Amino acid sequence: MISPSRSLISALALCGLGGARAASVEIDAMKHDIQQITMSNFDGVISKFRDSAVSSLWFFKGDNKADVSFLDEYNKVAADLKGMAKVCAISCTDWPLFCEKQGVKETPAVMIYPTNPMPAFKYEGKMESKGVLAKVARFIPDFTTKVTKENVDGFITTDPTKPKVLLFSNKKTPPTIWKALSSETVFKRTVKFGFVSEEDKDVVQKFKVKKFPTVLMQRGSKAEIKETYSGEMKFTPLKDWVNLHSESGMGDKVAGAGAGKEEVSIEEAKPWLVQEVPELTAKSQGDVCFKGEGLCVIYLKEGEITQAETDMLTGLSKKFTSQLSDRGAKMKWMWMNLAIETEYKTLFEPAMLPSAVVFNPHKRLRFTKLDHGEDNEVEGDEQSLTNLLDKVLGGDARFKMVPGQKLPGWAKRDAKKTEL
Repeated sequence: MISPSRSLISALALCGLGGARAASVEIDAMKHDIQQITMSNFDGVISKFRDSAVSSLWFFKGDNKADVSFLDEYNKVAADLKGMAKVCAISCTDWPLFCEKQGVKETPAVMIYPTNPMPAFKYEGKMESKGVLAKVARFIPDFTTKVTKENVDGFITTDPTKPKVLLFSNKKTPPTIWKALSSETVFKRTVKFGFVSEEDKDVVQKFKVKKFPTVLMQRGSKAEIKETYSGEMKFTPLKDWVNLHSESGMGDKVAGAGAGKEEVSIEEAKPWLVQEVPELTAKSQGDVCFKGEGLCVIYLKEGEITQAETDMLTGLSKKFTSQLSDRGAKMKWMWMNLAIETEYKTLFEPAMLPSAVVFNPHKRLRFTKLDHGEDNEVEGDEQSLTNLLDKVLGGDARFKMVPGQKLPGWAKRDAKKTEL
């Protein structure tokens, strides 16, 4: 029979042992977003993907108090960057030789592996989630395009097989999520990601964006399919949404006999194909006006068209398209900068600007002008344009023949390389 005193001593000894047991680092796949690796799969998880993926690796010792306290901090990094970067950990208790070869003498230590050719380096900041997260995110490749008034049409129309996804933001630079989507293994070949700052008001108004952030997608050979994202602004749901329209092989460039040279888009960019009211120029005139059916409604300006004028013309276009739908007639809407196309200014002789003409490009070239009144009291606005079109449709407009039935010469414009 064991004496009461011996039982008490044994119990106290057991309690003492239990209390002395130190906490340890235990990474549970069900609880944590950290990927624990070994020396044998380091190459397969991290090294193999250095060309395309950013990784971080936490070196820890299972019984080290500092590592135990760092576990939750590091898991916040893994949760925030889930799907965007590889956030890994390795036990130096289990793999001491590997840690030694990596130059790790104390833990916790974090190594960051940017994409090649940048070398891996040791993180030197505070061992807190905010600092580690910022450092890893900084090295996520950015394949987004800063979209502005100058390049928006080229961005939308270049590479017509690739869906274009635009993020409208009140920030000045693309967020980490957007950079990660743009550099995703498949997306960087098959989708184009654009970033629009709230400050680029012309682009914001063009797409009629009212709130930030907003994500829009345009796709189709003429960017005719438009869709607004309505899900959570998180990486995984955004990736799933974009992935619906991005299949492996879609959007790849076509290589011809000159393989090895700079890749060429399947189709040259034609911004006028997606503009609501395209500009009439030497390059666009065939697609916009002079080929195909219909009359050309040409809004005449001395300089650039404004967004308000574009909206006005778009509204008139929709109104008259609806009226003409059952009459077999068609009107095509555009604008012309007479400060550049000076020979057309001579042809049309507008009494004042802005103005407009309706041009019939079929069989006999002829046009009729907006009447500004005897004292130029009639401005070239929505009402006067409506009156002009009503006269044309009513058969009351007087058309003037183009002299010699030959169009004037088009202005030669400098070939500006679109910033994409």
